[in-house]
Amino acid sequence: MSNKAPKAIGPYSQTRVAGNLIFCSGQIGVDPETGNMVEGIEAQTKQVLKNLEAVLASQGQTLEAVVKTTVYLKNISDFTVMNEIYATFFTENKPARATIEVSNLPKATLIEIEAIAAK
Repeated sequence: MSNKAPKAIGPYSQTRVAGNLIFCSGQIGVDPETGNMVEGIEAQTKQVLKNLEAVLASQGQTLEAVVKTTVYLKNISDFTVMNEIYATFFTENKPARATIEVSNLPKATLIEIEAIAAK
């Protein structure tokens, strides 16, 4: 795992490769340098996407390889803010995506994003 990616917070792998696909576990807004959660939906969305970039880098890939994401939001009212930030990370070849409001997320985060990438 790249030293820029946060450590898994449970008994799971950050990535698993199956054939030509890379399955990335859900990322939350933990700053990998401090281990602390960043605050607010804007900062968390940016950190989640940076963490996803780092996890993909550990497999020699970039966000350009992502074909599908699932976004979990604590508050669907954060959709517009998340969407604006998300669009700055996925500018070309935008992946398919689902966005779901959930009642709670690990470490009381406001957002979690998982991804599937192609090698």
